[in-house]
Amino acid sequence: MSTPSIPFSRRNFLRTSSLASGGLLIGFNLFTACKSDVKPPVDLADLNYNDFNAFIKIAKNGAVTIFSPNPEIGQGVKTAMPMIIAEELDVAWDNVYVQQGVLDTKNYTRQIAGGSQSIRFGWDALRQTGATAKQMLVNAAAARWGVDASELSVSEGVITNKVGETLSYGDVVEEAAALEVPENVTLKEPKDYKIIGTDQRNVDIDKIITGQPLYGMDYKVEGMVYATVLRPPAFGQELVSFDATEAKAIPGVIDVIQIGDKAKALLEKDKVNWTAQLSGSGKVVVLAKTTWDAFKGKKAIKATWSDASPLESTEFHDEKLNALLDGKDFVTMRKDGDVNKAFAQADKVLERTYESPFLPHNCMEPMNFFAHVTDEKIHLVGPVQTPEDAANTVAELLGRDVADIHLEMTRMGGGFGRRLYGDFVYEAAEISDAIRKPVKMVSSREDDMSTGVYRPSIKYRIKAAIKDGQLTGYQLKEAAINGNMYGLIPNFFPAGAVENYQVDVANYKSNITTGAWRAPYTNFLAYAEQSFFDELAEAMEVDKIKLRLDLLEKVKGTTDERIQYSPERMQNVIKMAVDKSGWGKQPQGTYQGFVAYYCHNTHVAEVADVVIEKGLPVVKKVTCVVDCGIVINPLGALNQIEGGIVDGIGHSMYGSFGFENGQPTAKNFDKYRLGRMKDAAAVETYLVQNELSPTGLGEPTLPPAGGAVANALKAATGKRVYKQPFIEQEELWQAKQEEILG
Repeated sequence: MSTPSIPFSRRNFLRTSSLASGGLLIGFNLFTACKSDVKPPVDLADLNYNDFNAFIKIAKNGAVTIFSPNPEIGQGVKTAMPMIIAEELDVAWDNVYVQQGVLDTKNYTRQIAGGSQSIRFGWDALRQTGATAKQMLVNAAAARWGVDASELSVSEGVITNKVGETLSYGDVVEEAAALEVPENVTLKEPKDYKIIGTDQRNVDIDKIITGQPLYGMDYKVEGMVYATVLRPPAFGQELVSFDATEAKAIPGVIDVIQIGDKAKALLEKDKVNWTAQLSGSGKVVVLAKTTWDAFKGKKAIKATWSDASPLESTEFHDEKLNALLDGKDFVTMRKDGDVNKAFAQADKVLERTYESPFLPHNCMEPMNFFAHVTDEKIHLVGPVQTPEDAANTVAELLGRDVADIHLEMTRMGGGFGRRLYGDFVYEAAEISDAIRKPVKMVSSREDDMSTGVYRPSIKYRIKAAIKDGQLTGYQLKEAAINGNMYGLIPNFFPAGAVENYQVDVANYKSNITTGAWRAPYTNFLAYAEQSFFDELAEAMEVDKIKLRLDLLEKVKGTTDERIQYSPERMQNVIKMAVDKSGWGKQPQGTYQGFVAYYCHNTHVAEVADVVIEKGLPVVKKVTCVVDCGIVINPLGALNQIEGGIVDGIGHSMYGSFGFENGQPTAKNFDKYRLGRMKDAAAVETYLVQNELSPTGLGEPTLPPAGGAVANALKAATGKRVYKQPFIEQEELWQAKQEEILG
């Protein structure tokens, strides 16, 4: 990969040289420069952390502090993004200290954790920021020595001239602050990387394992009270009245109040963005000295609820989704050729329907947020994936200027899309506004599982036409609760590989709140499509791997700019997975399932190994090949890859969740089974080595996992599964008799 000189305007660069204690602050307006996901600048010396954030500080002793602006939900950006800056800045990673930035809409854009996009969008801008800081420091050293900057070299924060004299970055901070920002900087070539591509441990790991404050649940201030919220027990219900007499008598309970009017008013104004998930019902709030006191008080509340809309059940949802699939009310998201003509002329037509349930997110850290509303400001602290949307909605909710809001992000004990939605933020803000005290709102596990946001239940119907041994038509129909797949998905494989290709979608509007769940839509679609491709290969009497490779061959050289994936990169991960997994060469008794999938800009192939133990199929191993471009932190990458696969298998196998009269069928782990440690398969990972720009890793390995397991289960049991979770398909758990006996 070439390393061009990167031009950018001084207008896109921020610089402050009048630092009281000396130092340099430089930054990069990424919104105007390259529409990036982050806006990390650089600074030096003793800056006020409340005034500057997402900056690098270089002290006079050479120590570097990098403020990370994006929320950290366990995806590793708080480690990886500073690594990119540090690489181009050319400092020793051991001298770098990383701190979480606060929400700053003036200096940053899109401070969001979602879609596996932080590294991808930040890549160029982060490098430019580090390289520009380095160049200014080098220019300052050159001026001091009276030589040309091109004569100097830099290594780990030390600048050296031709005669061997050295200056540290700290030595030239003040001179650098007085210089012009360079118009062009040269980025490093990958062969010269010292930090990128090396294993670096999580920058928060010491605090995590020693229990130091990091998470929203850890945050406390003097005079803070705790709150928990009693919400409608069923979707479709609203609060009528409540009796708090018994609750107020419980030791530790301070007061019981009602909120919800402000949220209802905001809903009526139709000023709610997609991340809000506000409820129009009144809610009962118990204020207490401790979380436990608040939980006890909530149980003692006697509330009356009324049905404001129909109370829905799983059977009802099934009927609605089936009716949508059988009907004609679809929106076509992509149409190539004429699928109806292809089906009419086909020698054989294969059609299958795949079903998935709702799923809760089940973050390990419960939903919580801190708020302190005063006449002067609104102080918000906690774990949220969309801090800017949260601040804007709080401002609308309370009728305040968004400039009054100071929002600090904490590390999150899991997000998976749940914390994209700020309902818990708005509850905390409305409570604090009512009592004018600092308050921490905390939900229980049962609260979030029964009144939260869920992965929508979806059904896919896939139909393929076969003519003269070739795939001539392909139609994907989606029926979903509340919303349909986002616009890029119809352009994933096999788009472009089939002449007659069509994607149609329809949805039923439900009163159950749904939203993004790790790898939205593809988390189930990958299983459906890749299971279908295996069955399609059988119907066509061709090899499963060859079918995929041949279809990808047809996409090479395409001029269709809608196509999202690279056929060459996809073929490469397929071939590598076949080789590394020992595909078709496993000993008797080991059954394999194959999947290749592209999502979130990353190409993945997975092979699942299943064996029969005590008459039952067990997932023993997954071989995974990933092409995500340049890998910033291999150690962090492996964590994301393995976690995605374990998560994908667990939910495909065991994730059972539904509704009865508007209430969830499971409210805690006694009735909702996650994948357990004993269920976790071994994961063997291979990262494709190239010099292409990096892409996402937080989500791409989850979607293929379910399909790989389903295809392996077919090999092991002789039965195909069309519905998740697999554990509920009883016929699947009866292995082929000859295998049990043999």
